[in-house]
Amino acid sequence: MTTMTTTTTTTTKTSEPTTVTTWTIDPAHTTVGFRVRHLMITNVHGEFQKVRGTVRYDPHHPAATAVDAEIPVASISTREPQRDAHLRSPDFFDAERHPTITFRSKGARVGDGGIVEIVGDLTMRGTTREIALAVVEITGEQKDHNGVVRRGASATAKIKRSEFGIIYNKILEAGGVAISDDVALTLDVSMTKNAAT
Repeated sequence: MTTMTTTTTTTTKTSEPTTVTTWTIDPAHTTVGFRVRHLMITNVHGEFQKVRGTVRYDPHHPAATAVDAEIPVASISTREPQRDAHLRSPDFFDAERHPTITFRSKGARVGDGGIVEIVGDLTMRGTTREIALAVVEITGEQKDHNGVVRRGASATAKIKRSEFGIIYNKILEAGGVAISDDVALTLDVSMTKNAAT
């Protein structure tokens, strides 16, 4: 996939510079994780080991942040091959028919404590729902040992899997269900700055 950066600089009425830069998500140093309650007693953790996408960001105007990301469903891993195969099956993500999860941001705002809330469309298993990502940390720029400029970000979100058509479950003998409907998402993203054109 080829990405192109666009760096634009404008001036607001208060003469504050506005510089938007484009960043490419680095899948080797990015974690897209999730956790879900199992048997109503503990959390099972997993992650998607592949992700690609771009982020547009202006440190002076974080509300201008825009995210476009894709995740191959087949890259799911919970460190248990049999469970991973089940998660890829039609009971859950149905990876053969719906091989990608996508997120396309629609807007952002700065909330309490400087947390940036990014609202966008999450498409999973053929269903699109609006969700909000709470970006709890955005780091400064840093050059790596190869001279590549990087920036990091951490975000969280909560979704209900049933809203995306993932309803598989089992009723427990003592009451309750085997798998919670609530899923917590955690993202730790490393990005590389695109060269100006």
